[in-house]
Amino acid sequence: MRFMGAERAEEAVASCAALLRTVVGEDWSGTKAAGLEWSCRETVTHIASDLIGYAGNLAGRLKSSYAPFDITVDGDENGDYKADNAGQIEVVEVMGALFSATLRTTPRAARGFHPYPFRSANRDGFAAMGIAEVLLHTHDIARAFDTPYEPPAEVAEYVLTTIFPTVRPGPAPWPTLLWATGRGDLPGREPVTGWRWSNNHVIRADRLALEGVTPAAAADLHSGGDGGFDWVEDGPFDGTRVASQMLWQAYEAGVHRPEFGVYVLVREEDDRAVGGMGFHGAPDEQGRVEVGYDLAESARGQGYATEALGALTRWALDREDVTTLVATVDRDNLASQAVVTRTGFVQVGEKGDAGELLVFELKG
Repeated sequence: MRFMGAERAEEAVASCAALLRTVVGEDWSGTKAAGLEWSCRETVTHIASDLIGYAGNLAGRLKSSYAPFDITVDGDENGDYKADNAGQIEVVEVMGALFSATLRTTPRAARGFHPYPFRSANRDGFAAMGIAEVLLHTHDIARAFDTPYEPPAEVAEYVLTTIFPTVRPGPAPWPTLLWATGRGDLPGREPVTGWRWSNNHVIRADRLALEGVTPAAAADLHSGGDGGFDWVEDGPFDGTRVASQMLWQAYEAGVHRPEFGVYVLVREEDDRAVGGMGFHGAPDEQGRVEVGYDLAESARGQGYATEALGALTRWALDREDVTTLVATVDRDNLASQAVVTRTGFVQVGEKGDAGELLVFELKG
């Protein structure tokens, strides 16, 4: 899956600038943006600040806080640079260009600080967050001047499938994104009064990072792509593609919980993906949740599955909503049985007409 974040960001900024030029003669300072406490001028500055701020956090690989800077838009008495509405548009375009350049030059595995919900985001996440800020606040300004605005559908879809994994797809991406952020209505759905986006979850093991798969990546994986990961030569294995299809189906049904989805196992030393691991859904009412995993054949026999399963189970059993982890293993798959028993699972039963499946449990 080719990384599309930079291109989508450029499309978003272009659509914003085009809308702003239709209202360039209006009173931006004296008009509040719809639904906000900021004036339209302050909102345009906010768009530019978000673009360069996100670029800074990603480029700097910041770990614990936002980069401590902001931008102001001023003019001088000599007219060397201008602070009128047209100048504001130029600032957005410049910040957008810097944002897109950062996205293009940042390695796939790089992450920077963002508070919600897991304290970091990768370049896909930053791309989607920056695009969301551009699209949504351009909408707020357009509404203030009663001017129609609709960005390209694929740009809104990129945002939804990257950082709104729990939002069930609607009839079209743009009205769905407006509904998800409390800016519009969708037939058959209650109005949204509070919302947050969600960057992908990462669980660290010793040699591996378990990187959460977004709906966008899942769609690519189950259709035969790489999901945006750099796989070893014989990956991904079939189980990862099947699990990704299950994730996409849960997303389409509006029941996907990203932390209980699919994770790709990525070697820290070379950023190569070696397998997949995750859950068959969210915990049930008793706190039981089933896990599954696979590895590319070239990555087997090196302890990766045991290491990753240990990290995943520790994370899960630290949660209040998980009491028991379940793993179902083929009777003939001795290697997988060894993985679960080394992790602490205990066989508790059998499944299938001939008992061809062994059931293991690990209780918190």
